Amino acid sequence: MHTNLIPGLSAVVDDYDLFLIDQWGVLHDGENLHDGALHTLQELRKTGKTVIILSNSGKRVEDSYARMERMGITRDLYDHVVTSGELVYRNFQAKEDPVFKSLGRKFIAFTWGEANISVAEGSGHEKVDSVEEADFILCTGTDQGDLEYYRPFLEKALERKLPLICANPDFVSVAPDGSLNMCPGMVAKEYEDMGGTVRWHGKPLLETYEYCKSLAPGCDRILGIGDSLRHDVKGANDAGGHSLFVCGGIHDHEIGHPPSHVALANLFDIYGIEPTYSVEKFRW
Repeated sequence: MHTNLIPGLSAVVDDYDLFLIDQWGVLHDGENLHDGALHTLQELRKTGKTVIILSNSGKRVEDSYARMERMGITRDLYDHVVTSGELVYRNFQAKEDPVFKSLGRKFIAFTWGEANISVAEGSGHEKVDSVEEADFILCTGTDQGDLEYYRPFLEKALERKLPLICANPDFVSVAPDGSLNMCPGMVAKEYEDMGGTVRWHGKPLLETYEYCKSLAPGCDRILGIGDSLRHDVKGANDAGGHSLFVCGGIHDHEIGHPPSHVALANLFDIYGIEPTYSVEKFRW
């Protein structure tokens, strides 16, 4: 059985209690809202359903609040924001996870532009400038955009058996001009393939969905909405929910316009991941 291609969210809204909506690629492109996204959120909110914006951003939730507010997505349109960066912060604070309990004090950071290491604030860890000084790698961004740039750092880290904390598991994201940018997940995957230890956070990890469920008790019928098969769709499926795949995101170039059942079936066969539903854009 292949996914149902639906015209919009209103076609299935009555079947679910909790909506986990990806931010980047579904609601906006980092700078501008996607057509129809704000209207869809407004209509969804009228139904009284629980809405969580679930993002693989390597930053804490305050960044998402501010970004969405600038675009007109106000706090009254959703109940919670959960980012993979916030989950990293929680693990740093709790120090209960085995990997986090074993971390040394010093880390080297891979970031976006200006060093965004707020996920480690208050943890007692210290940023250093070289792999030789570090006890672990904190990967929240990949501003160099080239895997070759990071390989020498990873090779040195592997020699020293340093763990890597990945705050954003996405492989790529869609830039405002439609191009694809490399994300931290690509670096983390490379390090893991080399034999390094990676502590992943965010979608599709089950712990991410369990945390979302804890924020919405009694909401058992879950629909995960996103544009990434590997992260949004797989995560929702593995967590026992249903999934709505938004075609016009990171897989847009693989599908064509408008998306056809044949193109979608081929795509799902390639990735070995099948969403419950598909929709061209996030619209009502």
